[in-house]
Amino acid sequence: MRVVCAILLLVSGVCRVSAQQPDVAKANDPLAEANAINFQDYYQSTFYAVPDEVPLILINAMNLRGVVVSGRHVVRATLPLMISADGDPDRRYRSGLGDLTIFDAIVLTRRNGSTQFAIGPLLVAPTATHKSLGAGKWQAGADAVIVKTTGDGNLFGGLVTAQTSFAGDRDRRITRLATFQPLSFYQIGGGYYFRSTAISVMDFKDNRYLFPIGLGVGKVFRVGDAVGNAFFEPQVTVYAKGLVQPTVQLLLGLNLQWFKTR
Repeated sequence: MRVVCAILLLVSGVCRVSAQQPDVAKANDPLAEANAINFQDYYQSTFYAVPDEVPLILINAMNLRGVVVSGRHVVRATLPLMISADGDPDRRYRSGLGDLTIFDAIVLTRRNGSTQFAIGPLLVAPTATHKSLGAGKWQAGADAVIVKTTGDGNLFGGLVTAQTSFAGDRDRRITRLATFQPLSFYQIGGGYYFRSTAISVMDFKDNRYLFPIGLGVGKVFRVGDAVGNAFFEPQVTVYAKGLVQPTVQLLLGLNLQWFKTR
């Protein structure tokens, strides 16, 4: 709760850390030459197509993410801290770690160009501490990122991933899925910006599809040598197929970046 309150205060501008405003586009660029620590919380409480035998569903995932940049390699590792209520009458709420996802986006274009493109490998490790919190499978795949920075300091692009299972618990279902995340950041002055980054998920194995759209607000600010980025983005599902798909998601985030100097 303290983390959420801090994020809301930063977004509202109550916390004024520095009068000097950093670059909004760079702060939201997934290919930026900056090491980073990210805290991104997804909250889901209402769902489509819930079976009658499941009386309660709630999912909250705090994604802890580290980003390390070395040359053209942008390595991102994400570990979810999960709280899930799956209708179990004996233990309705479960909490623990989710599956660890690591990918390396290798930048193929000129580093200081207005358009950048990267592609690389992806690996998912079955680190979940309970079967309801992860897939129970080792998964491998690829990622691709494209971003375009406009002359007025806005940023647009997209992130695509694809993965399939190759090892793990034999009693768990195999996985074959892809995701697409649009990246839209439009600055409105004073370090504030509008954003839209809702992730669409296409589960080809189980024939489950989720396509949400988001619209939120954020603020970029300085904290000593770091660049902070706090944001809030409600996301509404516009199309869903399959059981237990969220109708609305709430995304809260706080990113800290340390930009590299040439």
